Amino acid sequence: MSVEQVLEELKAKISKKLPAGVTISLIEFEGPELVIYTPEPKKLADNGDVIRNLAKDLRKRLVVRPDPGVLADPDVVIEMIGKIVPEDAGITSHYFDPDTGEVIIEAEKPGIVIGRHGSTLREITREIGWTPKVVRTPPIKSSTVKNIRQYNRDHKEERKALLKTIGRTIHREISAKDKWVRVTALGGCREVGRSCFMLSTPETKVLIDCGVNVGSDDNATPYLYIPEVSPISQIDAVVLTHAHLDHSGLIPLLYKYGYEGPVYCTPPTRDLMALLQLDFIDVAAKEGKTIPYESSMIRETLKHTITLNYGDVTDIAPDMKLTLHNAGHILGSSVVHFHVGDGLYNIAFTGDHKYEKTRLFDPAVNSFPRIETIITESTYGGSKDMQPSRREAENRLKDIVKETIARGGTVLIPAFAVGRSQEVMLVLEEIIRKGFIDDNIPVYLDGMIWEATAIHTTYPEYLNGELKNLIFHKGMNPFLADCFEQVDSVEKRKDILTNPRPGVILATSGMLNGGPIMEYLRAYGPDEKNALVFVGYQAEGTMGRRLQKGWSEVPVYNNGKSDIIKINLQVQTVDGFSGHSDRRQLMDYIKKMKPRPEHILTEHGDEKSCLDLASSIYRKYRIETRAPMNLETIRLV
Repeated sequence: MSVEQVLEELKAKISKKLPAGVTISLIEFEGPELVIYTPEPKKLADNGDVIRNLAKDLRKRLVVRPDPGVLADPDVVIEMIGKIVPEDAGITSHYFDPDTGEVIIEAEKPGIVIGRHGSTLREITREIGWTPKVVRTPPIKSSTVKNIRQYNRDHKEERKALLKTIGRTIHREISAKDKWVRVTALGGCREVGRSCFMLSTPETKVLIDCGVNVGSDDNATPYLYIPEVSPISQIDAVVLTHAHLDHSGLIPLLYKYGYEGPVYCTPPTRDLMALLQLDFIDVAAKEGKTIPYESSMIRETLKHTITLNYGDVTDIAPDMKLTLHNAGHILGSSVVHFHVGDGLYNIAFTGDHKYEKTRLFDPAVNSFPRIETIITESTYGGSKDMQPSRREAENRLKDIVKETIARGGTVLIPAFAVGRSQEVMLVLEEIIRKGFIDDNIPVYLDGMIWEATAIHTTYPEYLNGELKNLIFHKGMNPFLADCFEQVDSVEKRKDILTNPRPGVILATSGMLNGGPIMEYLRAYGPDEKNALVFVGYQAEGTMGRRLQKGWSEVPVYNNGKSDIIKINLQVQTVDGFSGHSDRRQLMDYIKKMKPRPEHILTEHGDEKSCLDLASSIYRKYRIETRAPMNLETIRLV
């Protein structure tokens, strides 16, 4: 059956179940969604259950849009929205798209625009005819969020054409008669970095992650040239677990070499991905390294990105459905679950995950409708890879900060922009708010940390329940606390460097391999009353690792000249802030998984960790487990 025949059949089914007087002017696939255009959108808005029931019956994601001929004048619509939506929603802008009949409402409090169980949104639809979509106005201005939203508006026609093509590809007729499922390891097995897997059926090829190992010259990229992947243009979809470069760094390269399909991820993953990819090629250029792709390829990636929320079940191929679940690692990180065929097989990739509630996120999801195989990370899979509890880590950090401030010193915290920085910020905000240290102590944020934090404030719905309650119901957003100060100019940084005062400086990079933290180390390193606190892993060969080992002098480079910094400040390491599950949590994640998987593959860890975890899972739970090598293909069914 052709796509046109499928659409005609769906149109007939839908028409029979629509309320009297409601007609369909056009029906079309756009990406994973089935879009229904109607001249009577107001009547459908009064019957919200009709669309929900239709979506359930057809097992499709349905979107209703007004026929362009019935759209009211935008100025009139803005006035009508203003009368319906309470003023405290804080509407900041409206964007109209006549081609789709959508009006995007940006608001400081989108929940008020939506209303209880969507009641206000339905009233808006009834009154204006346009299809309203609500997005949050970032409480902290984010150039990344602003630019991505503007880029998608500027390229809406190209994007709509792409979505139609993708939609027809997804809903094509299944031609293969064989039934099998295979997974191929293209990177990240028995190593950390360049994560990449191919999930294949006779009908479909899906790439899960496409990362870069930024610390390696020899093994930096996945094996994208092997027959299973080639030609790249034949890949149906890319699914991204999260934004870190070892998972997302080479996705734009795919578009350079002929890929034209979609990238599926959560909205915050899309924004953080673009932020980190742009920084990646910028740093490579400054260091004189070969740039793997131009910024135009990052924009091309954004144009093809389809965002999904946690729990959305989505067709991504004729024989494959995708659902994203919280992974607890960084903002928007996902455990990606695939339902293959009509009940044929179910497989999940955890990406990087944290099976513990943290200040930012709820624990990683490990409960699925069905699961036969799970592919899990093993970063801390070794038998001795135990981390202190989060509470122990926080208390230790509090003590170090208090002692350093008391002796008139400054605390330097090198941190990665995404994830650990925001965890540490919440701890610092609490100890200042509760009077553990003086409330006039500044916390300076330098490097990408401010921009990454701005993206966190744009998507509070992806934070844990406690934090969401604080933001949504108690009107308190800890990221907006007065103690945080952005270092947004050369002059401000110069003032902090030349006029030391008690405080905390949170700056990139996390392993001291460049970034503004090096300038602070140069200024504050020689004074013994200051402290340097590591809250993340320091890889062998990095400046951070050398300082952990006790080096008292370290070489730094500035404008091509070498210099020596004397290190007299106190160097401390606070374990327990990792966004990865430790050995105990990895084992617990499998133990409590529902339903119990039949097969487990371990990856994203050094060889010893992957093998140790696989062996331990098998011995303890008697589940068939293995640690595949890169370039291995495993048939699952």
